[in-house]
Amino acid sequence: MFASESMTLTTRLTIYSALTALLLLTGTATMAQKRSEVLRGRLDSLLDKKYNKVNYDTTYIGRPDAILTLKARTSVSGNDMRIRQDVEGVRVKADLETSHMVNFSLSANYKGLAAGISLNPAKLKGRNNDFEFNLNYYSNRFSVDASYQMSKTMAGDVYNGDNAFHIGRGMLKTRVLNVAGYYVFNYKRFSFPAAFTQTYIQKRSAGSWLLGFSYQGGSLKATDEAPDAMPALRFYVGHFGIGGGYGYNWVLHRKWLLHLSALHTLVVGDYNNVTIDGEKRKVHGKFPELILNERAAVVYNMGAKKFAGLSFNMSNFILGHGHDRTSQTKWIARAFFGLRL
Repeated sequence: MFASESMTLTTRLTIYSALTALLLLTGTATMAQKRSEVLRGRLDSLLDKKYNKVNYDTTYIGRPDAILTLKARTSVSGNDMRIRQDVEGVRVKADLETSHMVNFSLSANYKGLAAGISLNPAKLKGRNNDFEFNLNYYSNRFSVDASYQMSKTMAGDVYNGDNAFHIGRGMLKTRVLNVAGYYVFNYKRFSFPAAFTQTYIQKRSAGSWLLGFSYQGGSLKATDEAPDAMPALRFYVGHFGIGGGYGYNWVLHRKWLLHLSALHTLVVGDYNNVTIDGEKRKVHGKFPELILNERAAVVYNMGAKKFAGLSFNMSNFILGHGHDRTSQTKWIARAFFGLRL
């Protein structure tokens, strides 16, 4: 009898414990769900406030009716370098370029918050292991373009005095960083995002003067795959410039948008050197040294829900002129199609 009562009491305690734990877990899950909903609500409210803030002339600029933009994009990019320099009596000449990189990407933009995924078919097949990262921020008042490329496909011909070498893929390793930022004076009527991210719509033609800075630098270094006859070579350039430019958006028949802009900066700081067989030599360019940034875009709006277009960004560094001239060009071209929901 006592054993039976003991068993019954133990069973009851077990059931009560299980029910208590279940209630606690349910309550915790409910609280976590409510907190998650509150956070999502706050985030959505902040995005709403920023997205619908009107600090521009609505006669010239407007937001799309949709809050979600889906976009598919194909991009092709390249990088080339041209060197013509006398380094302490030795004539150095090079004509080099990387393989073109092709990427496919999908992106979503919800009230100005964007995310995307990119795919490089050549990299998946093992034909091209180059790496490239692009970061673009466009607002009506401030914009920044940045790209970083690490490549082993740069190839071409190098001349070091009387010695000539053909450089094949894998013999050189290059790293290139480009950054350009600009302030738009007429930001209430002229919109960079309308041309490049389509998060705004340019209603009427307008232009603006630009004030900005740019940095273009990188290194070129011989790898272990380089031929023995080729000297151990490392070429480094780094330049920072400030300057200005102009941009214009043409609106044609309310469906077409054509964009052209240029930011030309004068180099105010440079860090250039060449290392050949362990001997480092400074390289100084002749005034003026320039970094040129050019942008172009075409957008066609197929009603309120669909759009398609092309864009092209290019950065050029020019050091010296005539007999002693070094230039490096980084460019990317994009084709895109988008839906507004």
